[in-house]
Amino acid sequence: MLLIKNAKILTMAKANYQNGFIVLNNGKIDELGEMEKLDVTRYEHEAAEVIDAKGQYVLPGFIDAHTHLGIANSNLRWEGEDYNEVSDPVTPHLRTIDGIYGFDESFTDSLSGGVTAVAISPGSANVIGGLICAVKTGGSHNIDKLVINNSLAMKCALGENPKNVYGQWLKKAPYTRMASAAILRESFFKAREYLEKKDKSREGVTDGDKKPDFNFKYEALIPVLKREVAMHIHCHRADDIYTAIRVSKEFNLRTVIIHATESHLLAEDIKASGYPIIVGPTMTFKVKPEVQNKSFTTIKSLLDIGVKASITTDHPVIPLQQLNICAALCVQAGLSEEEALKTITIYGAEIMGLADRIGSLEVGKDADLALWNNHPFNATAKVLTTIIDGKIVYKE
Repeated sequence: MLLIKNAKILTMAKANYQNGFIVLNNGKIDELGEMEKLDVTRYEHEAAEVIDAKGQYVLPGFIDAHTHLGIANSNLRWEGEDYNEVSDPVTPHLRTIDGIYGFDESFTDSLSGGVTAVAISPGSANVIGGLICAVKTGGSHNIDKLVINNSLAMKCALGENPKNVYGQWLKKAPYTRMASAAILRESFFKAREYLEKKDKSREGVTDGDKKPDFNFKYEALIPVLKREVAMHIHCHRADDIYTAIRVSKEFNLRTVIIHATESHLLAEDIKASGYPIIVGPTMTFKVKPEVQNKSFTTIKSLLDIGVKASITTDHPVIPLQQLNICAALCVQAGLSEEEALKTITIYGAEIMGLADRIGSLEVGKDADLALWNNHPFNATAKVLTTIIDGKIVYKE
């Protein structure tokens, strides 16, 4: 049991506490509230450790719902680039968990920024890139022990990246945005046909239908077609966002739009689609044509009309430990502090379908949190302690 007392607690839930306490027990949040309600005698006797956090801020561990943490290794060239399998533009059968290096220094760096959970995704070279997993960022170097959801979503990509990798470098399809969309559609049509044949063979239909030969790629797409697994689509420009919506509606997919640089230009259409958005990386140069309309006001324009949205660093594009700075710059551009904090906590958890466990400080949720010496949007603020599943995994 761990007791943290005398802290300013920002829960990302219904109530905050100006001089509060929080009790962590068996990896979960056991109790929290104002100090005046703390049974000091009981908890200080039972607690294995007591942290007096006077003058500190306690917040939920930050969440980035789109990264390449550990699959794009630090300080390495091609040797550590395990996020793009460019032998084929359609690789749904790949799993990020098989390429993540748990000893990468970026895991520790993320803890120093109070980031406790992330989605780790394949890159955006392929039209369909593989399975995304969600993990905690500390507590073990064994990725299998950090996994929250090993099949969080299927990664897809539209726009410049597949065109450049295949059309410009490898001189094969897709050369155009039309081809990327066609490859995506064809993959889902074939996977649906494969599923229908499997179902007919299982039901004993004998009119020429037999069980199809095993196809690893189509097997990987079946949970997406069944809406058991979400689809995360990389797209920056407005035309690619519209294509993502169009294809997703055709196949009734559970889609999340990633990056969405120009989403502020079609915010009402995005709202009508019902798809959530993960915005970023914004704290970078406008390094390619499709990000020329990049703005820190984008996420506010979405949140203001009721679109669910969170912020991403796209690590390693922006170091993961700078997630708080990315959110702070959105505050500078007009977003409220509370909403900005939610874009890197509870909103990310909701988009990943993990809000029952992470994203806010509430009784029964995972004991993932960070203690800051100042408000995280203060330019000089730093994390003093990071806790995952009730255990201290980082100390400044």
